Amino acid sequence: MDPWKEDLLQTFQSIECERQVLAMVAELARKLEFDYCAYGLRMPLPLARPKTAMFSNYPAVWQARYQAQEYQVIDPTVQHAMHSPSPVIWSDDLFAPARELWEEARSFGLQAGLAHTCRDASGMGGMLTLARAGETVTTIEWQAKACHIMWLVQAVHLCMSRIVAPKLLPALAVKLNQREAEVLRWTGEGKTSGEIADILNITERTVNFHVGKAIAKLNAVNKTAAVLRAAMLGLL
Repeated sequence: MDPWKEDLLQTFQSIECERQVLAMVAELARKLEFDYCAYGLRMPLPLARPKTAMFSNYPAVWQARYQAQEYQVIDPTVQHAMHSPSPVIWSDDLFAPARELWEEARSFGLQAGLAHTCRDASGMGGMLTLARAGETVTTIEWQAKACHIMWLVQAVHLCMSRIVAPKLLPALAVKLNQREAEVLRWTGEGKTSGEIADILNITERTVNFHVGKAIAKLNAVNKTAAVLRAAMLGLL
């Protein structure tokens, strides 16, 4: 591993507060010639309205405006992050479906930027945005800085996930034992308790016991919800 990559990871591993993370990202963003930075973290659950957290050094008035208008619902960079792992550079074409958002952002000095996403095995997704008042990010600039930005995204995601995720979603700390995971996997395949008992060579009562334990651990309302939660959390 290159020394700067190792230093970056070690630096973030020593941070224990999200404000310190943001300050470090802002410093590194300035070295990459960006005035602003933002990081959004999205939990895998609940499915209908996943819990999210956003941290940025954007102008405070713009942060309040973005939240009040619920711009995250129509933000093209957020939509892109949900469907693609590739980076995206801000442009008029990208923001064409959200022209009002684009014009307001530019009025606050957020005139050029890029966003890069990250997703881990537990289903958490993150997006790092770097922005500035000034020249558009060109393909040439992205190619020159891509390596550093991609490593920065990974380092920030690991750090923010460690610090913030347990506060947003305590279920991330859940651990299933081998038998609980087995019965949920077979349940997810549509097998009944009796069929699972035959497959695992245990009693149906034992199957139901393990299913019940898994439901309780995952704080699920039934075994179907338990299977879904366990799968979304990468426990199966």
